[in-house]
Amino acid sequence: MPRAMDHILFLLLNALAPADVFFRWRSVVYPVRGKMELEAMSRYTSPVNPAVFPHLTVVLLAIGMFFTAWFFVYEVTSTKYTRDVYKELLISLVASLFMGFGVLFLLLWVGIYV
Repeated sequence: MPRAMDHILFLLLNALAPADVFFRWRSVVYPVRGKMELEAMSRYTSPVNPAVFPHLTVVLLAIGMFFTAWFFVYEVTSTKYTRDVYKELLISLVASLFMGFGVLFLLLWVGIYV
């Protein structure tokens, strides 16, 4: 029965209104929540200028290698009585952070966008 009512409504609208009004009414684009038109979107820009990727890579990896070398020297030269676990964790954490961000910018520099 609902199909018949839709068909009757369609016939009434076509008979009473000019064709252009009906087609304008049928072609209204209703906005769908959560969807946007491509033209309305702004282009994504990186927060870091790609021109500085090489410089960031070299600096961050150099700092990371310094802390890594310091960690290894500390491990080799300290005895089991002079070792401090908190100092080891701090040095290794700083080294891994700098090395991690250095590798991230290295990947971005060579074109692997992660």
